[in-house]
Amino acid sequence: MLDAFIIEEIKRRERNREERDRPALEIPLPLPEERPKRRSEADDDEKPQRGVIIIDLLA
Repeated sequence: MLDAFIIEEIKRRERNREERDRPALEIPLPLPEERPKRRSEADDDEKPQRGVIIIDLLA
């Protein structure tokens, strides 16, 4: 019979082997200059005008 330490070590190595064998894909991150700029307080002043239109259908 094997010691518990040896059994756990074998299990750990099997898990590591499975993780290495699993296919993986790395997604490239955009460079800092390609990222969209964050909105500043100056952008808040340039909001489009919004309004409400009421249509009376009972006339």
